[in-house]
Amino acid sequence: MSDIVSVTANDGVAVDFVNKEPKQGGVKDVYFAPDRSYVVAFYRKPLDNNAQERLQRLVGTYRSGIFERQGGHFWEKLFRWPERIVEHNGLTGIVVPIYQPNFFFPKNTSLDGAEKEGKWFTSGKNFNRFVPETEKGNLLSYIKICINLSRAVRRLHAAGLAHSDLSYKNCLVDPASGEACVIDIDGLVVPGLFAPEVLGTPDFMAPEVVETMKLDFDDSNRKFPCRETDQHALAVLIFQYLFHRHPLRGSKVYSLDPETQENLEMGEKALFTEHPTDPTNRYKVKKDDKDFLPWCDANLLPYTITGPYLKALFEKAFITGLHSPSDRPSADDWEEALIKTADLIQPCHNVNCVKKWYVFDNTSRPTCPYCGQRFKGNLPIFDFYSSRDGQNFRYDNRRLMIFSGQYLYPWHVFRTVFPNEKLSDDDKKPVAYFSFHENQWLMVNQTLDSLRDMTHNKLIPKGGYVALTQDLQLLLSKDPAGRLVKVSLVKA
Repeated sequence: MSDIVSVTANDGVAVDFVNKEPKQGGVKDVYFAPDRSYVVAFYRKPLDNNAQERLQRLVGTYRSGIFERQGGHFWEKLFRWPERIVEHNGLTGIVVPIYQPNFFFPKNTSLDGAEKEGKWFTSGKNFNRFVPETEKGNLLSYIKICINLSRAVRRLHAAGLAHSDLSYKNCLVDPASGEACVIDIDGLVVPGLFAPEVLGTPDFMAPEVVETMKLDFDDSNRKFPCRETDQHALAVLIFQYLFHRHPLRGSKVYSLDPETQENLEMGEKALFTEHPTDPTNRYKVKKDDKDFLPWCDANLLPYTITGPYLKALFEKAFITGLHSPSDRPSADDWEEALIKTADLIQPCHNVNCVKKWYVFDNTSRPTCPYCGQRFKGNLPIFDFYSSRDGQNFRYDNRRLMIFSGQYLYPWHVFRTVFPNEKLSDDDKKPVAYFSFHENQWLMVNQTLDSLRDMTHNKLIPKGGYVALTQDLQLLLSKDPAGRLVKVSLVKA
């Protein structure tokens, strides 16, 4: 008797699956397609009318609203979104594309083909003990992961949806490439239409949800997953991916009863472990913490090492907005800050540095916080200015750190271009690059039509170059949206 079962999906498409040894999730049993290009996940219990309607919209209007519009292909890598619904033996199932191969650890390693759930990378202990060296990634790749997660959450929220259980178990990541994918989205929340089916995952539930979870379901004071709780979970994820520790789990003891301690620590009494004026929840490094070091030691690796843009958002998320949901940073805020932070990083000169990159600390002697390696030489910095009339330029609060092999892109040149899903193919191509040659830094013009050295009133043609000197001013484009750059040189 064949193990392959054939069913017809809600849209009339024939769906086959191997009815053998399903993988068991929290509420679903997952079966593979014969060619393993998709899975069919059956709910173990019959669904009520509300849950059925949620799934219908998930594979219908919600899916088409994201994937069938212009640029919809951009989101295919960032979500594993259900494509259709099936019924079999009285149970409902959803058909979901299989995860990309890079979201599984290599065979014959310590994690032998396991899914790359975030838990392996958000815990310093797991990161140190279990993740193969080839899979650990670097600071730049984690920034890319966080950008991708921010984009995915931003898109959900723009569609009027909330994930409801955003956590490391529902986000697959690949630090080797910087890719990320949000999964298990069949419980999406639509305010006023579809209520959340779960409260979330410990470590990621917003304080107001934890604090009120014992109130009656119909109590008006009880808080449930929504856009603002997603914003809290996203902030926690970003913090954990960048620091391999949790921003709220410190050393403060509220109760000797574990359940009471959990409810207070993550709910009513939640306190940022690195609160600048209240150190009472700071994590105290213990002698047996060697498996967690250096990540658990905020004295060695404080949250401020990620630079000014992320510092401000961490404080907004874990101080100002921790107990004030409306004050939390949006996914769009995180995306912008992470992109600007990516422009601040420098490669570490220590080939053995675990993070390979670090964020410039705006000092005259920049030092990698992860390994202590000091930068030596001349470090060029671009400060960007933009104008609305082509004459009066104002500082954009944006910088670009220059290193050999660094590129300049259209989103640096024009204030109206943003590195997101709307980028054209041409806007993804570099327009200039930087090189250290004969003891001086050069910017080589690849495609810019009107690059001008304003200091010396000289046009830099395509294929030409300009030496980067202190206070040099470059007009990147004569277009009204074109930016002006002022060059600084840090000598270390």
